Amino acid sequence: MTRYILLTATAALVYVQVCAQDMNDALKKTFQAFDTTRDVSVKTAQANKLTLIAKKWKDEWAPHYYNAYAKASLSYMLPENEMDKKDAMLDEADASLDEAVTLLGKETDDIYVMKAMLAQSRMAVDGRNRWQKYGKLFDENLQKAKELNAENPRIYYLKGTSVFFTPKMFGGGAEKALEYFEKAQPLFAKENDGDMTDPYWGAEANEYFIQMCKNEKEGGRAEATETKE
Repeated sequence: MTRYILLTATAALVYVQVCAQDMNDALKKTFQAFDTTRDVSVKTAQANKLTLIAKKWKDEWAPHYYNAYAKASLSYMLPENEMDKKDAMLDEADASLDEAVTLLGKETDDIYVMKAMLAQSRMAVDGRNRWQKYGKLFDENLQKAKELNAENPRIYYLKGTSVFFTPKMFGGGAEKALEYFEKAQPLFAKENDGDMTDPYWGAEANEYFIQMCKNEKEGGRAEATETKE
């Protein structure tokens, strides 16, 4: 009888471990396929897969978290005049993130980072009329994330994107944004992509923005030299 109980317990443990591994592998593969393409049709297809993964592993918080990320990212790719569709997609992202928080049972630094990203996405839909409300939420959530873990690179990556797209006359621009991206760079280098329950997204995009900032900076210097000559 004791042997039977031990065998049953061992089988149950192996089953749980396999299921968890399957979830991690499926989520990692689909997320990487989503995050490494700029093809809208491919990105949309992978986002739909992330939604299915969240439904299959509905009791795991990570799939809901990445589902929220995917929908927020996709909202930027919809035409500017489709504001209702953008907001509907972000409503789904909010619901997914809420589900992740419920399952996780707490708000971590990466949860606050994702809340900041969603606020930034809402602001991008109609910046002229939303910057006061969602700009404040963006900053507040990044600050909460920083209080929990100042070493989270996504804090500085998101802040960098915000500064990058802010006009120079209002304190933004590539030169000031570069400081944030460069601060995030070594922090990203410390992360690994093995465990999807330990978020690591943003490193490749951060490198892309660093190059954009440097190119713009070098272009500005070249232009200034030509003007002086």
